[in-house]
Amino acid sequence: MKGKLSHYDEKGEARMVDVSAKSSNLRTATAHAFVKIRPEVLAKLPENPKGDPLAVARIAGIMAAKRTAEWIPMCHPLPLSHVGVDLQVEKGGVRITTTASTVGPTGVEMEALTAASAAALTVYDMTKALDKGIEIQDVYLLAKTGGKSGDFHRKESPKPRSGR
Repeated sequence: MKGKLSHYDEKGEARMVDVSAKSSNLRTATAHAFVKIRPEVLAKLPENPKGDPLAVARIAGIMAAKRTAEWIPMCHPLPLSHVGVDLQVEKGGVRITTTASTVGPTGVEMEALTAASAAALTVYDMTKALDKGIEIQDVYLLAKTGGKSGDFHRKESPKPRSGR
């Protein structure tokens, strides 16, 4: 493990990190989520009376990334230069990959993770009438670039759980 937890002061109390002295540079992050859905429910996605669940989830992910600082108490509000949300239907569910980037003094990992989480929750919301047993799984950071701590690239992605 590197360093210490920066969201605590010397007394152990939660605090927002002061990034005012940090230099701005390009920072990116990529996150992942998987929504486990039964095949018969996946087959009905195009017929959803609420609209296209994947299109709505893409917009929800982008909107959530832009509001991450309102969801996560110690997050800094960041001027995002890009948020991307990719949703792929595959055997067993919907795989979500999100990206976020900014030029700023702090990273965008939380924005990418928030986008993935909100997109996954939206897929659930749009399909829950067909199956209350849908599962949101495997929310994690895939990669991040920029900043003092350097780049991170997940060496091995966790395998999504299978079976029901």
